[in-house]
Amino acid sequence: MKRAVTVLVIIAAIGAGAGAYYIRRGAPDVQVQTSPISRGDIIDTVGATGTLQAVTTVQVGSQVSGNIAWLGADFNSIVRKGQVIARLDASLFEAQLQQARANLSQTQANLTKAESDLEQRKVQLQDAQQKYTRAKELAARSLLPQSDLDSAKVAVDMAQAALASQQATVTQARAAVSQSQASVNQNQVNLDHTVIAAPIDGIVTQRNVDVGQTVAASMQAPTLFIIAADLTKMQVNANIDEADVGRIRPAQHVTFRVDAYPTETFEGNVSQIRLQPVVVQNVTTYGTVIDVPNAQLKLKPGMTANVKIEIAKRSDALRIPNAALRFRPTTDLFAALNQPVPPEVQGGGRGGRGAFGNRAGGNATSAQPSSPVAVPQGSSGAQEAPRADGGGRRGFDPARMERFKSMSPDEQKQFIARMKERGQDTSAFEKLAAHDSQSSKGSQPSAASALRQKYGAPANGQTAQTIDALFPPLPTVESRGRAWLFMDHQLKPVNLRLGVTDGTYTELISTELQPGMEVVTGVTGLGATRSTGGQQGTGNPLMPQRGGPPGGGGFRGGR
Repeated sequence: MKRAVTVLVIIAAIGAGAGAYYIRRGAPDVQVQTSPISRGDIIDTVGATGTLQAVTTVQVGSQVSGNIAWLGADFNSIVRKGQVIARLDASLFEAQLQQARANLSQTQANLTKAESDLEQRKVQLQDAQQKYTRAKELAARSLLPQSDLDSAKVAVDMAQAALASQQATVTQARAAVSQSQASVNQNQVNLDHTVIAAPIDGIVTQRNVDVGQTVAASMQAPTLFIIAADLTKMQVNANIDEADVGRIRPAQHVTFRVDAYPTETFEGNVSQIRLQPVVVQNVTTYGTVIDVPNAQLKLKPGMTANVKIEIAKRSDALRIPNAALRFRPTTDLFAALNQPVPPEVQGGGRGGRGAFGNRAGGNATSAQPSSPVAVPQGSSGAQEAPRADGGGRRGFDPARMERFKSMSPDEQKQFIARMKERGQDTSAFEKLAAHDSQSSKGSQPSAASALRQKYGAPANGQTAQTIDALFPPLPTVESRGRAWLFMDHQLKPVNLRLGVTDGTYTELISTELQPGMEVVTGVTGLGATRSTGGQQGTGNPLMPQRGGPPGGGGFRGGR
């Protein structure tokens, strides 16, 4: 009996120990991952692909048909304006020219004969007039019968008619001479067109014919050569997505790479944003021309360029890792840290799930509804954001007022209506709108002035020749976000004002954080079922992660 009791006690002790072991083993061992606040360059860019092309490209063709008799240029040949680069077989055109010249000689001889006959008709008319005059004198003295006088009068009339007929013959002969001369000129031009000369200085980039090949110019001029004017200056024709074209402006700095030189970075500047859309499989893009220097002639026509257009740049900026802005602590994490759940995590903020919601620290245009942002035109999510303070005097920042001035009257009304819906003070905006309305009644603006007012163009827009000069400058980007500090084994939230982002780091406009301070980017040890927003799983990176930030979406970095 005692042995049985002893065995039961031992078994119970082993079970209690095992249970305590497994319970202790199941408790989460939380490890907080942090990254420091640092200083560095932040460049917000828009990526695209494009094709390198020469600034000026000329297709050299033939205006006449024939066989290629001689070629004076080949691929990569440097040619000068007027230099002969090809000749067609000219035997047929020379024969046609000789025939035209013979016809011209014949018509000139006919003209000479007609002019001689004209002089003869003039003499005959003069003789008939003299005879008629003598006949009238004799008839007046009754020395000549009336019938002879009538015959003399008829002779004069016939001579005049013959003279007029001969004059018409001379005119016809002269027209025939002119026609023959035109035929000679035409055949001479055709003969000259058998000699193909370079129209510009440049380099032959393409040759489409060989000696002995027949070219036919019956319907359209065949292309014999393609000449690039100057390869030291080239262009990149890039296709910008419609979601990004609103952020592109002339003179923006551009960097790109080509596969031929993978370690080299080339530079250029935006020169034109074309308004013609290109739609391919329901994807709309806009052509953007980028001027590129090519002094070393490394770049060649047709190369594919991977372009990055610089939208904004901050040098030596205070920056925070975007992983820290994506971090969203869960209630499980606070329980593991023995810390009360803050109101921001409980959903006590205005935005729900925290006052700053999702996508903090991503693209500045995707800031939270509680953040006052200046949204670039043409970018996604471009809506006026309500202010977290319920509409205090902070609504009258200069950037916002300048943007309001550039709006049309209808847009101003909609802007004021949205502010009223959010309970914000609109008195300053209403006064500004009323002042603009009264000042516009005195004079009717021209179409160009209306266009400048519509798009907020600068005052020198009066001399603008293209629509590019009327594009307004990009507004200053600002958004709101939140980071978490790990101090004394406790998580502490810090609300931040953010600027531009490059997808990895985001500019810190506020000064709550200083270089060297550590911010939380993720945690480990809570299990795979409740990972935090800043912690990446080990699954397929192309599939949605269940541990994303509240509100979904995850971080959306700059391009």
